Amino acid sequence: MTAGAAGGSWDDAIVLCATTRFDGMPMGDWHLARALSELAPVLFVDPPMSRLTPLRHPEAAAALARPRLTLPEARIARLTPVVAPFPSRPGMAGLTTALTRQYLRRAVSALQAKVSALITGWPLYPVRGACGERASIYWAKDDFAGGAWLLGENARQLGHRERRVAAAADLVVAASPLVASTWKDRGLSPALIPFGTDAAAYLDVDSAPLPADVRLPHPVAGFIGRINERTDLALLEAIADRGRSLLLVGPKEPSFAPGRFAALTARPNVCWTGAKPFRELPGYLRIIDVGLVPYADSAFNRGSFPLKTLEYLAAGRAVVTTDLPAIRWLDTDLIRIAAGPADFASQVDRLAAAGRTPELTARRREFAGTHSWADRARAFHAAIVALCQP
Repeated sequence: MTAGAAGGSWDDAIVLCATTRFDGMPMGDWHLARALSELAPVLFVDPPMSRLTPLRHPEAAAALARPRLTLPEARIARLTPVVAPFPSRPGMAGLTTALTRQYLRRAVSALQAKVSALITGWPLYPVRGACGERASIYWAKDDFAGGAWLLGENARQLGHRERRVAAAADLVVAASPLVASTWKDRGLSPALIPFGTDAAAYLDVDSAPLPADVRLPHPVAGFIGRINERTDLALLEAIADRGRSLLLVGPKEPSFAPGRFAALTARPNVCWTGAKPFRELPGYLRIIDVGLVPYADSAFNRGSFPLKTLEYLAAGRAVVTTDLPAIRWLDTDLIRIAAGPADFASQVDRLAAAGRTPELTARRREFAGTHSWADRARAFHAAIVALCQP
């Protein structure tokens, strides 16, 4: 790809090394890249993958079939580094880093880009300086060391290499209050820029096409997201025990509580749809009256900033969640915090009985709009400008 093919000047470009693929489920990386592209051209870098990756993640096969450097959207280029098998294993992370740095140098050269900043969310791969950037930012999105078991990573290696990446960066940006506090305790001065939401994407939820695979009476409590070790099944079971309609939308990790989950989804008042494309989610949100954030108590969850919380509010839905520092930071009576299964189910019952009023719907959407990805991108860009000043 040439600079011309990439759509004009790539001066003051931003390189974003993401933890999720550009064509995967839209997560924080994807949203930030699109919002930043309104302010500067963005090179979105997929996490390094090998040709064996599709064996565990079949949806990744498409990324191997296309050119390594593409232009999926105006002012956004995409780079997919393909490296040796088992890229994150101890002994291989160094090789992965070296190969990925080569990819970065070649992509920047092909784009004829002048890079103002490299933002990396990779705790394992130190790529600072590979793009000739004027400033480097480590985006600490989660308590990675605390969640190493869930990510399938070596906790000791991950913790050691993450500290190395963070110490080398010009700035650490934390995505949640607890992660910011953790890095402050480690002697750094992190900036807190939490995750946001694309509020405009949920304005038409109530007119979205209704999905054909859900037949539940209202009111409906619903969870949209991955079902795995982060999920507290006892909270969902408590809701179902009361006869409440329960909708679950998202993929489930096969090894996670197979028998218990099967028993839950076999109930007549529970519907599990499995994974759904992002474009179909508004239809499922239309069905939901109360959005759920049923997180188990773990170090990884305590350090997270659940995107779905703001997305439920942007859709005008009520929210019940377990107690998380990020939820406390949001500081709003529009989110109900519950302690334990009985309280969780009771909070759902109260909100379901209250119904959706135009006033509450408007308040929820207005609040979500104050936490937009556009605002988060402007905060990142302001930090980059400050770092690049002489």
